[in-house]
Amino acid sequence: MPTEAGEAISVHITSADQARDPYYYIPVTVPAGTTRIDVTLAYPQAEDCVIDLGMFDPRMTPFPSEEGFRGWSGGARDRFFVATDDATPGYVHGPMPEGEWNVILGLYKVPPQGAEVSVTVALDRTERVTNPPPRRTFPVRRQAGWYKGDLHCHTFHSDARGAPEVLHAAARQAGLDFLAVADHNTITQRRYFHPASSPDLVFVRAMEITTAVGHANVYGVDDWVDFRMTRPSDAHVIEQIVHRKGGLLSVNHDKPTIPWDYELPRIDCQEVWQSTWMAWNWVSLERWQERLAQGLRISAIGGSDFHQPEELQPEGPLALARPTTVLWLDELSEDAVLAAMKAGRGYVTEGPEGPHLEIIVNGQPMGATVTGPLDCEAIVHGARGDQLVWIDANGTITTQDIDSDDWHGELALLDGAVTFIRAEIIAGASRERLLEAFRAAAMEHGELPWQLQDAHLSDEPVRRAVSNPIYIDQD
Repeated sequence: MPTEAGEAISVHITSADQARDPYYYIPVTVPAGTTRIDVTLAYPQAEDCVIDLGMFDPRMTPFPSEEGFRGWSGGARDRFFVATDDATPGYVHGPMPEGEWNVILGLYKVPPQGAEVSVTVALDRTERVTNPPPRRTFPVRRQAGWYKGDLHCHTFHSDARGAPEVLHAAARQAGLDFLAVADHNTITQRRYFHPASSPDLVFVRAMEITTAVGHANVYGVDDWVDFRMTRPSDAHVIEQIVHRKGGLLSVNHDKPTIPWDYELPRIDCQEVWQSTWMAWNWVSLERWQERLAQGLRISAIGGSDFHQPEELQPEGPLALARPTTVLWLDELSEDAVLAAMKAGRGYVTEGPEGPHLEIIVNGQPMGATVTGPLDCEAIVHGARGDQLVWIDANGTITTQDIDSDDWHGELALLDGAVTFIRAEIIAGASRERLLEAFRAAAMEHGELPWQLQDAHLSDEPVRRAVSNPIYIDQD
């Protein structure tokens, strides 16, 4: 049957609507037999006017909904379709129940005068097949060792321009062993990544919960997780859902320009390093240090937040896997990656070829708990001329010079340390080389990113690698 004429629904959105609820719902009645819905959004886009877009089917409930999600594209698209056999990237195809669906508008920015918003909805009853979602695969590489991955990147299933296939090629180019593709508020990237996961490159299930006042990654959960937080305490609701489903929760890039402004829930990890070190990551690192000093046990991870372009890009400071999270695994599998992330069995380094940093205290690995007195060891590769800094809850304990590319450092703390001990590699001889490479890459993009100025770069220590802590039992 032909497509029914599209119906335009116009609403005037005001700042009062935004203050009442950052999500605005436009109901759409979908009759039985509908096999496709097309939605188009029109509004006066401007610096102070940004409206996001998504859709729910009749199974939706108030937050937190466990069913009914049919897609989210944020501000990346002004139109989409959902059908029984296919859907726009970011949207879920499949059975189309009759009843009241909702187009959801995210009121990210609303100007003082308000905005006229028009949503056009067209329904189609043409006979179509109903395709199931792809099944998850469970690849394993049965070999113990250090494995490299990126835990935060995006495809055109949210706001990047590149296809999953291109991101897959980028991960292979970078020499990664695992990759978490955390598209914003959606899980439809798994159409590609579930069947494409293999022992050569294991894909870790992920989704980035994205709101105007904080982002967090969910790992190891196959279901969509409702992102529609409206209160600071809603972060605890998210945490309970994620942990009930057996997943991990990690706060992302807690720094300018989108810090974490919700209450801090019981998180498993924190992204202490996002994109190049020069992108305000000293702020994230300081906030992690403060939380560790308070007695929280939060594993450090890193992620590039790379938004894959349409074409495969060359390696460089602003590419995928900058930084790289390196984990010790008994085998390469998604379960092993998730367990090592939670336990803190690894470190974050500047890139796939960045320095190796391993610390051992009283014979125990990163993430373990020990009692004093403390015998500390550090194993460092690829950082000759730089410095190793030992840190506890009170700050820097001591600094050691790394005088070879295969360096072994020792530190005896007869009086122990406070709460935990961890280590960082600080650029010394490598500093100017790293800064020049960053400036050159940034200039290719037209300007220094993240509102950075050279003054910031000259003042801040440049970290090349950050270890996870080893905790100290002081009872």
